[in-house]
Amino acid sequence: MRTHFLPCFVVACLSVALVGTIAQAADEPNKLSAAELADGWILLFDGESDYGWTATSKANWRVADGAMSVSEGEGGFLTTTSDFGDYVLRVDFRAGLDTNSGVFLRTPAVPTDPTKDCYELNIADPQLSPFPTGSFVQRQKGSDYRASTDWQSFQVTAQGGHFVVQLDGRTVLDYTDPAPLGRGRVALQFRTGAVSFRNIKLKPLGLNSLFNGKDLTGWKTFPDMKSKFSVTSAGELNVKDGRGQLESAPRFADFVYQMEVFSNGKHLNSGVFFRCIPGENTNGYECQIQNGFKDGDRSQPIDCGTGGFYRRQNARRVIADDFTWFPMTLIASGDHMATWVNGVQVSDWTDTRPANANPRQGLRVEAGTLQLQGHDPTTDLSFRKLQAAELPTR
Repeated sequence: MRTHFLPCFVVACLSVALVGTIAQAADEPNKLSAAELADGWILLFDGESDYGWTATSKANWRVADGAMSVSEGEGGFLTTTSDFGDYVLRVDFRAGLDTNSGVFLRTPAVPTDPTKDCYELNIADPQLSPFPTGSFVQRQKGSDYRASTDWQSFQVTAQGGHFVVQLDGRTVLDYTDPAPLGRGRVALQFRTGAVSFRNIKLKPLGLNSLFNGKDLTGWKTFPDMKSKFSVTSAGELNVKDGRGQLESAPRFADFVYQMEVFSNGKHLNSGVFFRCIPGENTNGYECQIQNGFKDGDRSQPIDCGTGGFYRRQNARRVIADDFTWFPMTLIASGDHMATWVNGVQVSDWTDTRPANANPRQGLRVEAGTLQLQGHDPTTDLSFRKLQAAELPTR
């Protein structure tokens, strides 16, 4: 069960504030620059709430002053609810010299052995651990440790079994696992001493393009439907009218999907359907596209809201605007699904229904196609940078 560190009414009040975080300077805490957004980065921590995280023990994790902090309680973890495979991860941390903590990579919710079920990137003084800050515990000792109680920054590149760790821009670890773990959560550890985290950003790696910008190669059209899919002179995929669909040739089960979207009208409706039964009419899970909201309140989406899962979970707030390009990232892993819009996570849903080959009737984990939707006669949306990759096996 997810834990909440901020009351619901506080989270709701953050709706407008979070919209203002988009595409600002990269050196502002918990913000993504325009360049980072264009490059596929997402925020794992929005700087205002615990959304997308869950605690595994009774420690006093709290959000304050743009940081996720902990200082006392039971040892344990704060983990993402989503799994990730290959990526670049950035994390700022601040810890006392008496702190022993860490950032866990490709981990289960509760790791038990850092040599087998996770990668423990340590935060610790050499007097507390033979694996000082920048090391993989019980795997490889890092180099060039420098004691500090100021903010420091990790950057980790994880590709297959190869990991490169930078600490404040210095490469301190280059490690290859001959039997790598393919995917898992990102987790923050509380063990001893106070520690804070911020600027937790991730860029998925290894995605493959699904659209060549020239024609609809790799996609199946349905000429008997009303939607008109075409490629514009600018190399964008456009859909007008509806109802209808465009279906990918590749099939995906557990995956990362990214694209950029432009709504050419006010509050137009479309969606990305996934794990679809091939050839059937939008018979899959739907990640909604609809930028409308009620009474000037972005926490009150119209018709589920962009990034929400239609008829399953509304977007917690509307981050995107019409008439402006915005990126979307969708991750599905087993029964869990999540979406980021403009780099901010807006949905976090687990399908608890009994398994069923038909996603309208129950949990479908089997691979299926992706489908772009033409919703109705007013539909006029454009897409670009469509790319996806199946998540590696655990």
